Amino acid sequence: MLKIGYHSSHEQFKPSALLTLVQRAEQAGFTAGSCSDHFHPWTTRQGESGFAWSWLAAALQATSLDFGVVNAPGQRYHPAIIAQAAATLAEMYPERFWIAVGSGQALNEHITGERWPHKEDRNARLKECVDIMRALWAGETVTHKGLVTVDEAKLYTRPAVNPLIVGAAITPQTAQWLGGWADALITVSQPLEDLKKVIEAFRRGGGEDKPMFLKVQLSYARTEQEAKQRAYEQWKSNVLPNNVLTELRNPDQFDALGDQVNPAVVEKMIHISADTAQHTAWLNQYAELGFERLMLHNVNTEQDLFIDAFGEKVLPTLLR
Repeated sequence: MLKIGYHSSHEQFKPSALLTLVQRAEQAGFTAGSCSDHFHPWTTRQGESGFAWSWLAAALQATSLDFGVVNAPGQRYHPAIIAQAAATLAEMYPERFWIAVGSGQALNEHITGERWPHKEDRNARLKECVDIMRALWAGETVTHKGLVTVDEAKLYTRPAVNPLIVGAAITPQTAQWLGGWADALITVSQPLEDLKKVIEAFRRGGGEDKPMFLKVQLSYARTEQEAKQRAYEQWKSNVLPNNVLTELRNPDQFDALGDQVNPAVVEKMIHISADTAQHTAWLNQYAELGFERLMLHNVNTEQDLFIDAFGEKVLPTLLR
């Protein structure tokens, strides 16, 4: 059954505000939740970056929604610690927590002072981390020496049902690679032809019968002009090519490059409209592609308006 989630952006709002917003989203009819996991915001204009794991426990307690988080184990986070954190949430809130894993961005991971690896090495490190996490959830005592090191680690508190490990991919190449080992796919909205290539690659790589989640980036406001302007102000740096997004090191660099982005590029990559019927049509296209979970991220700061309007006019149509 299709689930429509509210995405909580820690880069844009204080965690206390996000907790109120996700409670409002549940009351409005949203049926799932997700959040980012950053150390820095993308840009200084966004200006926040709360700790996702503290917030997730509060959000799971304050709502009845299930939640996911996109995490990059291996550098900023040791995989044994992430395995423990995920196991604890899954034990406290059975079958309500999933973890998406990706190779990360320098923006967050470079803070440890370690070398930022090439993409191939980051992928290899990610797969090592996933194998370590699964072994720990299985009750094994893990010692591992590779791109990450683990010494005689064992988890004593484990959930009855392990969280889904959802592979995060933006490109077809990454989607095909993770199709064989991830429990599910999560990707981001992009032009339909490009998105179809990601789906096909995931299925070709071994994900034929596995769930697919989509983070939908949109901008809804009272007027078309407001929706365009606020999307550009908040999210123009995030439409840079993926090989740029993963390599920049601080918000100032994202600000500098974002100022050079043409508004037409933002409008191509983000669904911008003041018409809820248009948003419904876009979301229906994604449901028809086979995505079973759509995590909606209104990239501008008008969250109350977005939650209330979509709760009244969009969700009843999609979830009927």
